[in-house]
Amino acid sequence: MRRSLWIAALLAPGLLVMALFVTWPLLSAFRYAFYAFNGLVPDHFIGLRNFSEVLLEQPFSGWTFRAFRHNVIVFVALMIFQNGLAYLVAFALLKALPGHRVHQVIVFLPVVLSAVIVGFLWKLFLHPIFGVVNQALALVGIAGPAWLGDESTALGSIIFTNAWHWMGFPALIFLAGMQRISKETLEAARIDGATDGVLLSRIIWPLVAPSATIVFTLTFIGSFNWFELPYIMAGVNGTPGGATDVLGLYFYRTAFGSANSGLQDFGHGSALAVLMFLFIAGFSAISLRFLRRREIEV
Repeated sequence: MRRSLWIAALLAPGLLVMALFVTWPLLSAFRYAFYAFNGLVPDHFIGLRNFSEVLLEQPFSGWTFRAFRHNVIVFVALMIFQNGLAYLVAFALLKALPGHRVHQVIVFLPVVLSAVIVGFLWKLFLHPIFGVVNQALALVGIAGPAWLGDESTALGSIIFTNAWHWMGFPALIFLAGMQRISKETLEAARIDGATDGVLLSRIIWPLVAPSATIVFTLTFIGSFNWFELPYIMAGVNGTPGGATDVLGLYFYRTAFGSANSGLQDFGHGSALAVLMFLFIAGFSAISLRFLRRREIEV
């Protein structure tokens, strides 16, 4: 009995924080999504009208699907470039070349930096006039663009910044998975004449399936919850011309207003939040089930 009381006392603060800052806002969002608002106060029950408007009626539906398309682009780009590079870096670290422990620290160091710091840092680096990126390009005779001011390069610039910031995290997850593979398996493959390419694609990749599941799931959730970097680097309106607008920015702008519109609509904002939650939770559950089955088959 005394042990149970101690456990309850230790869990109570964490549960209270979760209830106040996670469960209650989530339930409130579900409730507010079914109401029209008069300023900051729920006015009357309108059923599914908020959902139908953000999905089917202009201009809301156009903004919704534009933001969703950008989130899909972010997810695909991070899976290919960020996680693909992380997989190769993990393999290089697995070889335990001289100084590999120092390289592990260097690879992971950007991860511990605040997203706010990273966003402001790369915003300065990518400045079209005095940014170090364009200055470096000028040394070889290339005129760099206005990276964050051009619709064709703005989203890619933020994706690159995100990859620089987070690449070390999937790299260490893949490295941990690779280190679980027995050395005898890799040595036997080497004796049979397997090259690094064959090792990576035919032997190591199937055996790091649990690590790949973690990386895929976290990348998916992070891509569709993307907010800090685009907010810091492009602003709440997803400038220029909505080229960097994602669901997180669109939800925030709808619910809390922006400097341009000044409008607040908690009904539509709550509907967007609920749709984001249902999509992320549903897709994550389905993909986890599929990926876990792949792990068993391997």
